[in-house]
Amino acid sequence: FFALYANVDGFTYKEDEIPVEKRPEIDRWVLSLLNTLKKDVLTHYENYEPTRAGRLIDEFVNENLSNWYVRLNRKRFWGGEYNDDKIAAYQTLYTCLETVARLASPIAPFYMDQLFRDLNAVSGKDTTESVHLAYMPEVDEKLIDKALEERMDIAQRISSMVLSLRRKVNIKVRQPLQKIMVPILNTDTKSHIEGIADIVKTEVNLKEIELLEDTSGVLVKKIKPNFKALGPKYGKHMKAISATINQMDQDAIATFERDGKYNIEANGEQIELSLEDVEIVSEDIPGWLVANDDKLTIALDITITEELKQEGLAREFINRIQNMRKDEGLDVTYKINLYIGKHEAINKAVETYTKYIATQTLAREITLMEKMPSDKAKEVEIDTYVKTTILIEKV
Repeated sequence: FFALYANVDGFTYKEDEIPVEKRPEIDRWVLSLLNTLKKDVLTHYENYEPTRAGRLIDEFVNENLSNWYVRLNRKRFWGGEYNDDKIAAYQTLYTCLETVARLASPIAPFYMDQLFRDLNAVSGKDTTESVHLAYMPEVDEKLIDKALEERMDIAQRISSMVLSLRRKVNIKVRQPLQKIMVPILNTDTKSHIEGIADIVKTEVNLKEIELLEDTSGVLVKKIKPNFKALGPKYGKHMKAISATINQMDQDAIATFERDGKYNIEANGEQIELSLEDVEIVSEDIPGWLVANDDKLTIALDITITEELKQEGLAREFINRIQNMRKDEGLDVTYKINLYIGKHEAINKAVETYTKYIATQTLAREITLMEKMPSDKAKEVEIDTYVKTTILIEKV
């Protein structure tokens, strides 16, 4: 993504071109993280801790900027007209890249200087000859939004858990799944998830997210003592505490999770436990897979209906066709005609999702063929043990 800035014809950075408050939420989120990063990195430099500064920069660039922000904004960067939305995306990315160049210049002096100078060669924003002659960036406290950061963190964690469960049972991301269930412990969590539901559904290919305020009869949870946390605090009571925790029923566990604390009696003493003192996990239920990340739990419906399967096959077709377009050097704007070899396993998917496939691949016509009109057709694998042929003709 470091090359993105060089692919915008005539891009010039203007500080007031798209005000931050008018940019999409995803832009405001990454700028909030960026200013949090500035504050923390500058603190570590002042305390002579460059290793910690470097780790924070690495996490920001890899986990948040590259693997999340840029990936979620691919269509804004590469598709459509050069409108305000695209300008906001490029301006936000430019700000992040330039700030990273300044922050990381003491750690990676040569590369960051090259990045800094290349950015300014395109934009003309800064006349400084070298990043090592430029000032460190200033923190803008007004751009830091902790609620937004927390909301997007939940989106990242839910997406990560869903993708992990998909890999566990070898279900590709292109295969749509119906839904996940997410137990809600408080109103803040509910509000956060509702705010990022569309992002998660798009990212992990889900139809719906169901929020559960009452998990009784749905999820079965197990609780066990966290001996590392309990030992230093309640050493002589460990046996009694452990026995009490192991005897907690589903209602007690739910109350513990909701309140964040739980009072028990051990050897005649009243003890208040916190969630850090225990480990709570949910068991898999038939047709679902369950994952936990700290206080966040999801249950993924892995049942693939016939309708979901057909949509998944359509997405596989789109992937193969796009790869063929790229291999044949077709411009992204070129219209095509598509010929697809008939196969009983894929005919219904092509017929049902003809319009969707055509829209995604810029196909004017899609025809299922018993026999291809040309020997230039290519054989492709659409599903396990399912192969067919595809012919692309430029219109």
